[in-house]
Formats: sequence, structure tokens, C-alpha cells
Amino acid sequence: QGAEWIRVGSYKKRLREFPEMERSLWRTLDRTPFEWQVAAEKLAAAEVLQLLDYPAYFDRMGLPLPDGHEAMLAALAADRLVERMDSGHWRIFNLGALLFARRLADFGPLGRKALRMVQYVGNDRLNARPEPAFPQGYAMAFAPAVQMLHAWMPGNEVVGKALRRDVPMYPDIALRELLANALIHQDLELSGSGPLVELFEDRLEVTNPGVPLVDAQRLLDTPPRSRNEAVAAMMRRMNVCEERGTGVDKVVASCELLQLPAPQFEPVDGFMRATLFAVRPLTRMSPPERIRAVYWHACLRHVNAQHTNNASVRKRFGIGDANSAMASRLLKEAEQARVIRQFDPEAAPKLRRYVPHWA
Repeated sequence: QGAEWIRVGSYKKRLREFPEMERSLWRTLDRTPFEWQVAAEKLAAAEVLQLLDYPAYFDRMGLPLPDGHEAMLAALAADRLVERMDSGHWRIFNLGALLFARRLADFGPLGRKALRMVQYVGNDRLNARPEPAFPQGYAMAFAPAVQMLHAWMPGNEVVGKALRRDVPMYPDIALRELLANALIHQDLELSGSGPLVELFEDRLEVTNPGVPLVDAQRLLDTPPRSRNEAVAAMMRRMNVCEERGTGVDKVVASCELLQLPAPQFEPVDGFMRATLFAVRPLTRMSPPERIRAVYWHACLRHVNAQHTNNASVRKRFGIGDANSAMASRLLKEAEQARVIRQFDPEAAPKLRRYVPHWA
């Protein structure tokens, strides 16, 4: 009779009374990926080039800037960032706006998906410093965001054999991979939220909307799955990501190289949060932190066709060879927590090798 209804609990209700349910329902019924949905339409050629940072597109792609608006728009249309309408006007797809908008706020709801970065004083969220603005699309915001993180972070002084040198608090490759993952793998269908980077004195948290497509504890070994394939492919062509599923491997490996606490990956209320922790001696790590470090160490070794043993754990934590008993205790803790298991239970204690519990 011209009205839509939906069951809510045990009651039948008019769909228009539940706008969030209605939007969710239509998104489910509409199989058009978010990237190919329309961000703006009925635009003149000059308006398209005013809204999109087209010089940045050609620069990131390593292409010469064409002469004339038509040639520029034809290049953008070839990558399905824009499309000519039957009326002769142009439409901009979400893919083009997300990556190359001069201001995401010019595209209505996409403005809430702009990257946010917050630096706090201390280890809680009570005192925040002024936020830098990243209103532009991700293709232009990525490099300045990484540079801003480097500017925020103090270095750790390391004394070598003869000289002192400053080492960044967090590995550069870990920062780049986590930020790229947050931009690429967020759930773009979730409205009103976007990627968020928060820097505390003792940790760095990178949060993006949407739960991971795989178990958070299997991110290192599971084959790659892109939630937003068009965004991932375009970012790979701009050398922001590799799209090979090795991002988490690099994060874990770089943290081990600096003997930092292991990173943490956890779903939180419909969001995915990755956390890097500042340098902390083994004696100050809590049992869960020690167990997590041994687990990710075993995962990294396993995907590289290596076993975990006493010697590898000593190297991971910087434990002296004379203190192998401490490494044995760490392995026992992780085994009792059932995150690793013995590869050969019949092996002698000194020859024991370990693999992740799922291997």
C-alpha cells in the first residue's frame, strides 16, 4: 500500500521511523561498492577541477600534466575517479573524492572521513594539544601526516660502541604501514567516523572504523583481503601500500628490531585499533605483554619458515646468553597461555622448538 515496514524485535514498524535501519537496509540491498557511489554530480568541467586536486593526481601517478581541461578530465575518467554524464556534465565518484579532494568537507558526509591526528599530554585523553588539520583527500594527506608524527615524537638516545645517536621512538615503517592500513581497510560504509591517530607519551594508537575481515590474532599469516579494493589498488599505484599482505609482518619485525614491546591489534566496539608501545625494559613488561611479544615473535618466525626457540627469544628481548633461563620462562608463560605450542613434544628441553598455536 505504498509504505515500507520492518520488524523491530517482535513488532512491525514503519521503516521511515527508523532512518538508521533504513540506510543500513538499502546499503545491504545496493551492491554498488562505496568507491563507485557518487560523491557529487551535475558539475561543469571547471567545477570538477576546482574540487579535485588534479595536479596531485598526475604527480602521484608520475604522469605529465596534460594541456586543457578535456585531456585532464579524460585521464581522471580513465581511472574512474570521475565520469561524464549523458547531459554533458560530470560526476565525481567517492573514490576520486576520498583520494584527491582539496577539501573532503566539500563532499558532505565524506568530510567526516578526513584523517584526524591528536597529540596528548601524558598517557590519557584529558589534555590534548591543538589538532593539525588534514582536510584533503588521503593521497595528499598521507605524507604530511607521517611527517607530522615524526615531528611530534621524541627520539631515544642509544649509546653505541663509540658514539651516541638518536633513534625514533617508533620505527618509520611501522608508522607508515599502520596509517596506510587504517586509510585503506576502514569500513567506508560506516558514516560519521574516519581514521584517527592518537599519540600518548607511552603509546601510539591508530584506529579505523570497521572490524577486521580476519581474526585480529591471524593478521600476520592470513592472505590479504582488501575491504576497499579500488582504494587499495590506487594507493598501491601511488606506492603508499604494497597490497601483498605484508604490512603487519613489517610492523612486528620493525618493533622486534628495536626491542620494543609487541604491537597490539584488537577490535573495539566496531572499530579496529592498532597500538605501538614506547620502549620498555623486559622487567617492566606485564605478563600479558610478555606473552603477546612471544606470540607475535613465533608468528613472524613461522611465516618465514623458522621455528621459535630459546636463542631466538633471547635475541628478541636482548637477553644475554648466560641468562637462558629467563627465555625459557618466557616460552613457558606463552605455552601455558596456549598461544604457542611445542613443535616436537618428544624433543629434549635444550632442543625444543615452538610454533604458534594455530600452526
